[in-house]
Amino acid sequence: MQREQCDMNEFTVSSILCACAAKSAIIECKQLHGFAIKKAIDTNVYVGTALLDVYSKCNFMEDASWVFESLEEKSDVTWSSMVAGYVRNELYEEGLRLYHKGQVGGLEQNQFTLSSILSACAGLGALNEGSQVHAMLFKAGFGANIFVGSSLIDMYAKCGAIKEAYNVFCDQESKNVVSWNAMISGFSRHGRWLEAITLFEKMQHIGLFPNEVTYLSVLSACGHIGLVEEGRKYFDHMVRKHNISQSVLHYSCLVDILGRAGLIQDAYDVIKTMPFEATASMWGSLLASCRNFKNVELAEIAAKQLFELEPNNAGNHVLLSNIYAANKSWENVAKSRHLLKESEAVKGRGKSWIETKGKVHVFMVGEREHPRIFEIYSELDQLIEEMEKLDYKVEIEYDLHDVEESKKVELLKHHSEKLAFTFGIISLPAGAPVRIMKNLRICGDCHNFMKLASTITKREVIVRDLNRFHHFSNGSCSCGDFW
Repeated sequence: MQREQCDMNEFTVSSILCACAAKSAIIECKQLHGFAIKKAIDTNVYVGTALLDVYSKCNFMEDASWVFESLEEKSDVTWSSMVAGYVRNELYEEGLRLYHKGQVGGLEQNQFTLSSILSACAGLGALNEGSQVHAMLFKAGFGANIFVGSSLIDMYAKCGAIKEAYNVFCDQESKNVVSWNAMISGFSRHGRWLEAITLFEKMQHIGLFPNEVTYLSVLSACGHIGLVEEGRKYFDHMVRKHNISQSVLHYSCLVDILGRAGLIQDAYDVIKTMPFEATASMWGSLLASCRNFKNVELAEIAAKQLFELEPNNAGNHVLLSNIYAANKSWENVAKSRHLLKESEAVKGRGKSWIETKGKVHVFMVGEREHPRIFEIYSELDQLIEEMEKLDYKVEIEYDLHDVEESKKVELLKHHSEKLAFTFGIISLPAGAPVRIMKNLRICGDCHNFMKLASTITKREVIVRDLNRFHHFSNGSCSCGDFW
């Protein structure tokens, strides 16, 4: 068309942009954006919507937002695309804010926008907001949609409401493999391995074949509870029974299953013989297992790989140092600490968040900015005093910072999940469960803290960390202290 000097209008450009979105062709998108500006059609609603869709799918959210704000006319598709873009890029709060802004302007409640908002609620652990969206879905007549139902199951499961997730699953008149996968994955995250495997077998009895996603959830469930032989069996069944090729993610699950059970050499052998390059996640899992079972030799091998794959992750250096310390290898402790200081590695900051009264409150370790922080610290000190009467002691080996012991104690006492929990008990109604989300793995000291806290406060405490859910009640955890 260009060579023959045919005139290109907004429909031509938006169509080509849709092709760019399908291929994540960001360079061509920017060229077309320049062409649209030159032709003065960049503010056309079709062109603008197509542009922001490509930018968001290529992770250029600043550009997508700029295009969105520059459009004088915005269709429901424009709003839906922008909301979906935020959620796709894990900018959940921005997605929710834009959705609420669109509601004020009369944004149409369609199943695509509401599914995106459910994903945002799942990412934030915003159960109240998710429940409200659930009500709107049924009011709008989308409750019977299979994909909407799967999104609801996923949202409730990721918000710690596994019973509600199962209720949605049971209420679905028709279910496809996505629905079953969502429920099996939910049970797996919550450590409900028996329910996960029961559903896995049941879906096959009714004639549905599991796919690679189903097997990931089942293998994960085996890893969380230490079912080594079952994990190996399902890993083998993938190919033999269902002709599904194992991916690097399935191998990662197998490494995790073996490492958690103390079969560290077997886990290392899997890494050496698998037909993929080992990922940082695999080496990280192996290193964590080496710490749990004090295997220095393989810890050094795993750490060396991680230093190359994640040169800016200080946690790997400190974890290796702690393994040396546990084995009283003080000279190596000094060497690893020196290596950490020479590197530019930084440890990712942990954060926890909790939803109360429709608002998400975020806490960092040693938080000072929250408007009720002094009240939170005062309540936390009183709670720890009560715990100390039950022989609770801060376990400093779980702090990965290179600081003095007294500072380690202070940092552990003020870990983000402890602050979020304390805010929960002073903000939520008496007896209401406390639901906390965390971006990193919960440490052993906080795990012990939550067990005692559930006894003292007589509340159920639900913590979602990077890997799974922990349900604390009456001094025990659903994980059986195996996580």
